[in-house]
Amino acid sequence: MTAAPHEHRSGFACFVGRPNAGKSTLTNALVGSKVAITSDKPQTTRHTIRGIVHRPDAQLILVDTPGLHRPRTLLGERLNALVRETWSEVDVVGLCIPADQKIGPGDKFIAAELSKVARKTPVIGIVTKTDLVSKEQVAEQLLALQEVVDFAELIPVSAVDGYQVSALTDLLISRLPAGPQLYPDGELTDEPETTLIAELIREAALEGVRDELPHSIAVTVEEMRPREGRDDMVEIFAELYVERQSQKAIVIGKQAERLKYVGMTARKQIEALLGSKVHLDLHVKVAKDWQRDPKQLRKLGF
Repeated sequence: MTAAPHEHRSGFACFVGRPNAGKSTLTNALVGSKVAITSDKPQTTRHTIRGIVHRPDAQLILVDTPGLHRPRTLLGERLNALVRETWSEVDVVGLCIPADQKIGPGDKFIAAELSKVARKTPVIGIVTKTDLVSKEQVAEQLLALQEVVDFAELIPVSAVDGYQVSALTDLLISRLPAGPQLYPDGELTDEPETTLIAELIREAALEGVRDELPHSIAVTVEEMRPREGRDDMVEIFAELYVERQSQKAIVIGKQAERLKYVGMTARKQIEALLGSKVHLDLHVKVAKDWQRDPKQLRKLGF
């Protein structure tokens, strides 16, 4: 059921695409605040993070999903299952294709998968990262995208310079059904604070690490409490997990310099999130081949 023009709309949308297509950056741009971590490393997103867009006439809940990819581990299989489950539950799907890369087999594979849901869920084609290329290249990418699947709409955007971000919001909202507010005013995500904190630590740890390491890093927040004798400080105890001893050495760095940098970077972001001073205690542990081990995946929240 589509809403009449004056009715309040509410519902769910998700962005899909191959890893590093700009989905998380776009989610943050639409919400107007950082709710999903971003990195130039593929498969940064591992959970479905919900970002909430509030407008007087509508409430749009964006579900940021992991990139769909050919899985090489049990973790990869579980992430793909999570993406497909999300597709089946939302009101509209946006397929993100970067403007600066040719449409490849990975994009076509996702488009083919999406065409199975397109019968009951509208799919919008989104050309992302338009700030990186010329207008001619954007036009070429839109034409190429038209050949891939029968989209309900096509739109070029740039999350970095804000180009057409509000137009995309309008497009997504126009596809939502009539409905009341689903979340209170001012709430930007329904993620628990500990999940967001763990993600911010992982984002800091991903910065500048070698290509093989990103997939091997997982973070858990073990404890979070007010500091004794101080009501302006929160103590957070977190553990960074890697799969091998050699990776532990990379994360810690020479004389623990890297780990100090990760802690400092994450602490600034967490303080902004919580609006209070933070004492962050980080430890690095080895959980051998955790991406392939069902028991360890459960322990790490997958």
